[in-house]
Amino acid sequence: MSTIPSDVLRKAYGDDIILFDEQNESTVYHLLKEFVYGDHTYAVLQSDELKKEDEVAVFRVTTDAEGQYELETIEDDDEWETVSELYDEMAFPDQDDL
Repeated sequence: MSTIPSDVLRKAYGDDIILFDEQNESTVYHLLKEFVYGDHTYAVLQSDELKKEDEVAVFRVTTDAEGQYELETIEDDDEWETVSELYDEMAFPDQDDL
């Protein structure tokens, strides 16, 4: 199964997305990539803090009852691993596994 590029979040929110945590603290994330895999759309985002650690945040994109986009944390380890590997292949296509 392959990935299909997506730009639903970029069209709705632009390159930067502000997310709020449980304490209602906001963090700006840069939208690095979004794509469809299987029946879901996924988004890869990176805050300044994550960039310092060379890390990214991976979310499943869903819509609420009003049709607004929401980002869900991927709870399933296998799903998260698969999506992370797909992103790595897109972001670093010339690097072979050692």
